[in-house]
Amino acid sequence: MAELNTQARSLRGRRRTQTIAARVDLTAMVDLMFLLITFFMLTSSLSKFHNMPLAMPDKAPGGSGFKIPDNRSMTICLGDNNKVLWYMGAVANPLAGPSTTHYSSSGIRKEITAKNKEAIQSSGSITKGLIVVVKPSDKSSYKNLVDILDELKIAGVNTYFIADLSAAEINQMRKKGIY
Repeated sequence: MAELNTQARSLRGRRRTQTIAARVDLTAMVDLMFLLITFFMLTSSLSKFHNMPLAMPDKAPGGSGFKIPDNRSMTICLGDNNKVLWYMGAVANPLAGPSTTHYSSSGIRKEITAKNKEAIQSSGSITKGLIVVVKPSDKSSYKNLVDILDELKIAGVNTYFIADLSAAEINQMRKKGIY
């Protein structure tokens, strides 16, 4: 058992009288401490993860069975040195771009927001906004992918997915010097 012993002595006059020391049993206090620690460990909540929904296209041998309108599709290729290549429509015949920009509010976010507004106006429905295809390269980092997904969320784009780069897109990125 845990106990606290103190020796108390008092001197009165010539004679020494010895008083009995107080014994305090600390067993109950130790038990209470462990109960409190256990209680707070079990009732506290740790930080929870925040997940973003992400759709990956099927790897069908004949390609996907749906066609995205060129005026609603934006492709973003993630390159080296925190640079981004984007274009609207198909890579062979783009409606806008390809242009190179960076990750910031005046860079890719400005372009995504503007193109999303154009897509909503042309379709006439707020549910038919911009469809973004994000294509990371082997030169980009994981941070770049997270940054572009954050930019899409900030810009209000609800439909996006991740795909692999094609050879034509790699050539465009080489021409711009970001691959």
